[in-house]
Amino acid sequence: MAKNEIMIEAAGRPVRLSSPDRVIFPDSGLTKLDIAEHYLACAEGAVRGVLRRPTSLKRWPAGAGEDFFFTKRAPGTITNSTAVRFASARPGKMPYVADVADIIEQVQLGVLDLNPWNARIDDLDHPDELRLDLDPTEEFGFDHCRRVAAECRDLLAEHNLVAWPKTSGNRGIHVYVRLKPEWDYFEVRRAGLALAREVERRTEQLATTAWWKEERSGVFIDYNQNARDKTIASAYSVRHTGFVSTPFTWDELDSIEPSHWSIPAFQERYAAIGDLTAGMDDVVGDLTSVMEMVRLDEERGLGDAPWPPHYPKMPGEPPRVQPSKRKMDG
Repeated sequence: MAKNEIMIEAAGRPVRLSSPDRVIFPDSGLTKLDIAEHYLACAEGAVRGVLRRPTSLKRWPAGAGEDFFFTKRAPGTITNSTAVRFASARPGKMPYVADVADIIEQVQLGVLDLNPWNARIDDLDHPDELRLDLDPTEEFGFDHCRRVAAECRDLLAEHNLVAWPKTSGNRGIHVYVRLKPEWDYFEVRRAGLALAREVERRTEQLATTAWWKEERSGVFIDYNQNARDKTIASAYSVRHTGFVSTPFTWDELDSIEPSHWSIPAFQERYAAIGDLTAGMDDVVGDLTSVMEMVRLDEERGLGDAPWPPHYPKMPGEPPRVQPSKRKMDG
């Protein structure tokens, strides 16, 4: 074993961690070992958020605040990987998590937050999770996300869907719904878009589904997070901000503050109340009534919305050109 490395016992097996004393967060002095110990401390919840899901490796080789890059293909040091088909239809092999030791392997590669697909390796074509990513634009903030999140919760409840909230660890809120894996990515994404549009109406456009940033004002509900191969930081992930993406109860919606949950503060919370995502896999939802919302939107002339730029052009998709450029071309 090299001089500047240690072996960490995780899920019954040793995992190598090099440069454990390397500082990742200069302001707090938190190190690579601190990141590993965070995931060990909340292993049950952290694993639940990524279990058996293809995971992109978001790597920070120089620590938080510096440049990062994504690795989608599994490096040779990864124990568990699975064959996938990316959105471009290219085949590949991605890491997946079976236990907390796999998370520590990702930390060894410079990963801070865990970024899983919304489908599991058992059925990669049918997501078992719908995600509403609430992201405030510059002139809006977390308090605006609270109102939009409450509308999301109430709307989902009308469709007998249980909403599980967490802070993003940055400025927003993530709302998750477990699903029966019976709908493909196109359907789950369209369901997310229909839900987002209804929340947009109910909040008098405090929420927005405007894909183009020049048209966007308010709390953007990123419906495209439900497309194939898209990833989002999972529950209990350490973010580049130094804060933890923290699950909370709906009773805490008016009081939760993302900036309260640094790694040390979060560890106290987790030790006191445990994993708030426990039971999530036991409450599985049905999208049938939401797909009826999609049909009604179509009747009103609300078809598909733009996809991210690296996806193939989709049937019924509006022009994938920002509005100001369309006007100039016209």
